[in-house]
Amino acid sequence: MTHDPKRREDFDSSNIVIFFYKWRKPLFIVMFVALVGSWFFSLPWFITPKFKSTVIMFPASTNSVSKALLTEHSQKGEDLMSFGEDEQAEQLMQILNSNKIRDKVIRKFNLMEHYGIDSTAKYKYSRLFDEYERNIIFRRTPFMAVQIIVYDTDPQLAADIANTIAALLDSTKNEMQHIRAIQGLYIVEEEYKDLQGEVYVIVDSLVILGKLGVNDVEYQSQVLNQQMAIAIMEANAEAMKALQKRLDVLGKYGGIYMSLKNLLEFKTEQLTLLQSRLMEAKVDAQENIPQKFIVSDAYKAEKKSYPIRWLIMLVSTLSALFLTIIVIMMIEKISVVNAQKKFQLGQS
Repeated sequence: MTHDPKRREDFDSSNIVIFFYKWRKPLFIVMFVALVGSWFFSLPWFITPKFKSTVIMFPASTNSVSKALLTEHSQKGEDLMSFGEDEQAEQLMQILNSNKIRDKVIRKFNLMEHYGIDSTAKYKYSRLFDEYERNIIFRRTPFMAVQIIVYDTDPQLAADIANTIAALLDSTKNEMQHIRAIQGLYIVEEEYKDLQGEVYVIVDSLVILGKLGVNDVEYQSQVLNQQMAIAIMEANAEAMKALQKRLDVLGKYGGIYMSLKNLLEFKTEQLTLLQSRLMEAKVDAQENIPQKFIVSDAYKAEKKSYPIRWLIMLVSTLSALFLTIIVIMMIEKISVVNAQKKFQLGQS
């Protein structure tokens, strides 16, 4: 009885135990070569080891010292000691990824030379920025903290870069805020000077009225009218004439005095409020506060973080094994097809 070669081979190949036993030697050789090769090519001669340093920080909730410390009724989220939320964390991420911090770090540590980039190359900055983004990473944690992760061949340099970026975050954000704060301070100062000038004019006008004998219209009017009544009862013409002259001055300038007095009270209240705003604007324009809470500073790593040799060896060995199995299955399939063709020719 003649058996179909295709059925026989399919049945043999489908049995995984038989399959691996049949091809145990080629598979073992491939795995051994892949293991030794991945071990060898992951040595420092071929892949430069890199060390990892990390800074972990939380954003601050408030950006204004004056609102947190000088305002009597501060709103929610303006406590100087409270941690920020999602919005503040996103702001930190945007600033960390800005070219302001990137350019300062590149200049301070001379990263173009450190990364071995030719300063005369045509696309030197593109290569530099790519290398920067590859080695310096910013991430959000599930707890709304922000991580600064730096990889470098020099463990101390990696720690220095991470700590420097954390420090630059404060100066960069404060610098951005101070630009607006200084403009706001200028506006408040000009408004304060104008209002102060108006108050001085009112005070000078009241002083002039005081020299004319107008000091307290209501009280003076009451006293002068009483004295006038006494002078009329005594028929003292000279006193009546003097009192009438003072009453005429009071009648002429009394309305102006009352208007200026009320205006002075209003302007003084405005000046007091504006003075508190001026003090707040000066604090915001002059003071620098930390924009984050450092949870963990970066330190010099004792062992490398890249490459992970055991992972490279494992992935390389498994990949080589998988590829070899596919190749063997293809070879078996081709041999089955050829055997089937020969079988059909033999029957014909």
